[in-house]
Amino acid sequence: MTEALVCWKCGTSLDGLPRPLSRRAECGACGAELHVCRLCQYYNPRVSEKCDEPKAEHPREQDRANFCDYFKPKPGAYVAPDDAKTQAARAQLDGLFGAATEKGGAGSAKGKSREGLEDLFGPGENKNDKPQ
Repeated sequence: MTEALVCWKCGTSLDGLPRPLSRRAECGACGAELHVCRLCQYYNPRVSEKCDEPKAEHPREQDRANFCDYFKPKPGAYVAPDDAKTQAARAQLDGLFGAATEKGGAGSAKGKSREGLEDLFGPGENKNDKPQ
């Protein structure tokens, strides 16, 4: 079974669009241009020119419409973003500095952050604390 052609940016099905895709074709859901390197079967982000077709001219922007004669739409070109690392890092920061929703009082996120820094580096002199 072959994969359906989907938008490279949002993953919406492109079954309703006429083939071959014109240079001006756009995704009906997100408005992304579709005659782009990112939707082509020759697109390869691991090589310097990001294209496995040696004869093709290589546009600077792989997510903008181009006039490439070697363009062939690649089914399944959409890759969902992997937010696992971002969420793990955010959880670690919340653990260190407290949740961003805490405000005010000695137990606030800012107060806990300051205490954590003072534990690591000792009490420092703050220019704002000195009389002027």
